[in-house]
Amino acid sequence: LYFSAQDGILIFYHIKELQYEMKICADISQPISSLIFSPDYTSLLLVTDQGTVYSYKPAHSGEAVKLLDTSSSCFLAADFLTPGNNYCVSVTISGEVQVWSLEDGTFLSKLNLGIEVHV
Repeated sequence: LYFSAQDGILIFYHIKELQYEMKICADISQPISSLIFSPDYTSLLLVTDQGTVYSYKPAHSGEAVKLLDTSSSCFLAADFLTPGNNYCVSVTISGEVQVWSLEDGTFLSKLNLGIEVHV
């Protein structure tokens, strides 16, 4: 079970029967608004409401890597663009949909929906 609190710390709980272990996986020092697993469960996106997206690979147990920083107060959400784990799509409240490379955080494309978006 992966969990994050308002302090920006990603925590993993390994639960087996009535026992559990807690492990701190990453500290990004920004409140995490959502956690999204890739379709093959090899990567985890950590999304902040400030517009920063980090990648964490549970099998490698390393630090979270900053993929992109939209630096937008209008940032609403992000998710993997399937199939595969190579691209991420984000959306702003103003209705701008953006596509990013997860390899290096390169901005690839955008589409303006022309409407305000809500979750």
